[in-house]
Amino acid sequence: MTSSNNVQVTVLGLGAMGSALAAALVQAGHPATVWNRSPGKAGELVAQGARAAATVGEAVKAGQVVIACLLDHASVHEVLDPLIDDLAGRTLINVTTTTPAQAREMAAWAAEAGIAYLDGGIMAIPHMIGQPGASILYSGSADVFDEYKPLLDLWATSTYFGEDAGLASLYDLALLSGMYVMWAGFLHGAAMVAPAGVTASQFATMAAPWLTAMTGGFQGLAAVIDGGDYTVEGQQSLEFSSLDDLVAASADQGISTEVIAMVQGLIQRQLDAGHGKEGVARMIESIKHPGH
Repeated sequence: MTSSNNVQVTVLGLGAMGSALAAALVQAGHPATVWNRSPGKAGELVAQGARAAATVGEAVKAGQVVIACLLDHASVHEVLDPLIDDLAGRTLINVTTTTPAQAREMAAWAAEAGIAYLDGGIMAIPHMIGQPGASILYSGSADVFDEYKPLLDLWATSTYFGEDAGLASLYDLALLSGMYVMWAGFLHGAAMVAPAGVTASQFATMAAPWLTAMTGGFQGLAAVIDGGDYTVEGQQSLEFSSLDDLVAASADQGISTEVIAMVQGLIQRQLDAGHGKEGVARMIESIKHPGH
């Protein structure tokens, strides 16, 4: 593992997240070269001690470790494909948001070119980088993770999931799915009470502690799912979990029912299949087997 601040690092992409990553490196004393497709974003970083490269080729050649924080998977290939020979023998850490399949494709592309590759999923927003609570998930080369962990830890808590380069992305997107559905549920609730003159802020004071308390049930649901027995005593049954009244009340309030109707649809498929007496965790079967 490297512990020095002498690793030459290049950061490609100076959007809000790329700039935050680069700033954390510069502040820790790492020699950093930065590049962005559109000019004018490197000024503050240069003032802090970074070096701005005029071209992406110059930036890649300057870095022992190249960090890609670009728009999407296609943009990573667009930027790096012409420089594949220059990247050979270097380390590429790609924290651009990708699907698991795209991460695996990128890892195969890197391996064929002789590029050490690590894929990352950032579980933070830019201002959290370098602060407690930030987390970045990694998969791909164990050697890269082990060697550069001190550098990675400057950004966030670093967690490694194995040699399969797609695992970090898989965890990243799976966790985000929970976040976005939770947000949609909160927004549905806020819309539901709004006709009664309740502000979103007032509703949030009720929703935040309630939803926080409900996350305590995750481990119980997980134990049932992993055990594969949805008849275990102590579970809330599917028939007791029907959201018909919630859907009807939402319609009465004059708002869209699609958020709640989606969940009710998952429940109803299990009810129709005769599983009403079984636990609510069985909803996962509707998700895992969409055609059944």
